[in-house]
Amino acid sequence: MHTASAPGKVYLFGEHAVVYGEPAIPCAVERRATVTVEGRDDGRLRVDAKDLQIEGFTVEYGATDSGPAVDVSDSLLEAATKYVDGAIEQARDAADAPDAGFDVEVESDIPLGAGLGSSAAVVVATIAAATAELGVDLDAREVADRAYQVELDVQDGQASRADTFCSAMGGAVRVEGDDCRTLSTPDLPFVIGYDGGSGDTGKLVAGVRDLRDRYDFAADTVAAIGDLVREGERLLEQAGEDGGEPDEEALEELGGLMDFDHGLLEALGVSARSLDDMVWTARESGALGAKLTGAGGGGCIVALDPTDGTETALTYESSCEQVFRAELATEGVRIE
Repeated sequence: MHTASAPGKVYLFGEHAVVYGEPAIPCAVERRATVTVEGRDDGRLRVDAKDLQIEGFTVEYGATDSGPAVDVSDSLLEAATKYVDGAIEQARDAADAPDAGFDVEVESDIPLGAGLGSSAAVVVATIAAATAELGVDLDAREVADRAYQVELDVQDGQASRADTFCSAMGGAVRVEGDDCRTLSTPDLPFVIGYDGGSGDTGKLVAGVRDLRDRYDFAADTVAAIGDLVREGERLLEQAGEDGGEPDEEALEELGGLMDFDHGLLEALGVSARSLDDMVWTARESGALGAKLTGAGGGGCIVALDPTDGTETALTYESSCEQVFRAELATEGVRIE
């Protein structure tokens, strides 16, 4: 039996634009998916989803079955099976063990579909645990690459490497197409607000694609997000040269860029009233900057605030179901 965990993430800058080859900067946060894998001799796969911020359930099926016979919604079934299926196939491929069977137990404190990289964390942790169970030692970059292939398949070719690379490597990372690298960055005072819902990632991505194809100004907005990311990268690396806490001036400038990025994402139609309400509550309570994180349409915002102001204010915001401070996860995927 082997157990692995991987962190979720927030986008400091660059969601949606990263799909079109622009850079993005996601940061891993200490909310983790934990996957335990134990081999079995019959070649079947048993998935026990104990806590994915959904009703827990267990399904069992094999390669010759048409799929698990369970009466749940398609989105719920996908959360429990498609990503795990793909991760297990990647582990089998890495170990050259196509008939290996597994009991898989998934636990997570990352809300599903909220923009915090829940699927990427589950896939990364599953690949790491299953390959370890099969006696194969993969480094974090190979885990990230294999996890990306899973997301690419499940998301019909619309995934980027950002979520899976960040979850595997930890810390702050820069992703531009296939060019992925870690960044030197200081500690950042993240506060996350969650509206209790989630957006339809596929629909939101398709909506941006349609706007970009129809209007030059929408394409220019996507390019502007890329330019903003490059400026944010410069600030982060400058602030991270000495490590530790960033100076107030650098934080304020980063926060201003976050505000700008949220405005660009709003213009692309991917925000929501609940997200905007939380963003404005955070700003009015003293946050240095605040924006949606992830695909949008519902889910989470991320704010920069070294004080208790944003966290306190969001507890009284009607659009916010949950608020928490999240530390930068300096360690990515790990065997527990």
